[in-house]
Amino acid sequence: MTTKPDVWQAWGPWLAARTGELNISIAFLTRLRFVREAPITGAGLAQAVWAFPVAGLLVGVIGAVVYGLAHRIGLPAWPAAALSVAATLAATGCLHEDGLADTADGFGGGATPQRKLEIMRDSRIGTFALCALVMALLIRTSALATLAQPALVAAASIAAHAAARATMPLLMFFVPPARRDGLSFEAGRPSSERVAAAAILGMLFLAGSLGLRRAIAATILLVIAVALVARLTLRQIGGQTGDVVGALEQISELVVLLVALG
Repeated sequence: MTTKPDVWQAWGPWLAARTGELNISIAFLTRLRFVREAPITGAGLAQAVWAFPVAGLLVGVIGAVVYGLAHRIGLPAWPAAALSVAATLAATGCLHEDGLADTADGFGGGATPQRKLEIMRDSRIGTFALCALVMALLIRTSALATLAQPALVAAASIAAHAAARATMPLLMFFVPPARRDGLSFEAGRPSSERVAAAAILGMLFLAGSLGLRRAIAATILLVIAVALVARLTLRQIGGQTGDVVGALEQISELVVLLVALG
């Protein structure tokens, strides 16, 4: 008969490792902190990619709670949706929005791959970045406002944030880094097992939030989005960067929210 100490000796180290990876994913993708933050390395990030959808789940829940509270006090759908989106921006520190802006400026304003990469590292906001951010925020807010009912908004918010972060490891797996420095290069190519785990979690959150039919439709569209972004970034700069991965997350959020409206 197996004793509890024996079970813990067998599973304890495994659980401790997965818990550490979960903390890395939350610390990297959000501003939420549950334990003392440790320095995030490329190797640690590559191991933590399976938990990206869980970090997204937390962000989606925050957005859903804020919308529910705003609706509860009588705010119309549009202001409530705006507050919900603002809450998710605060929770992530606009991490992915920054990636979308830098990618839009680099791809839109650079004449050569090297110049595009230089622009993407420039902290200044250009016309392409501004237009991309405005459109992304407008679509996200309008989608939530159209859903209107707190339960529908909660389902869409959770599905969008969780599934969008499941696409990020896929791009990291299939497209090599464009630079020879930075965290994306240090992380390298995550293992197929961890990428598959992220994808499975993303699909489970989709199905649990939107139902099987919409989950299948969203999954197909997300695969297409990953393929299109992969092709585009290979043509533009010869690989992926953290900014491009963040831009993919934003595009994926929009895809899921639009599916939720269907």
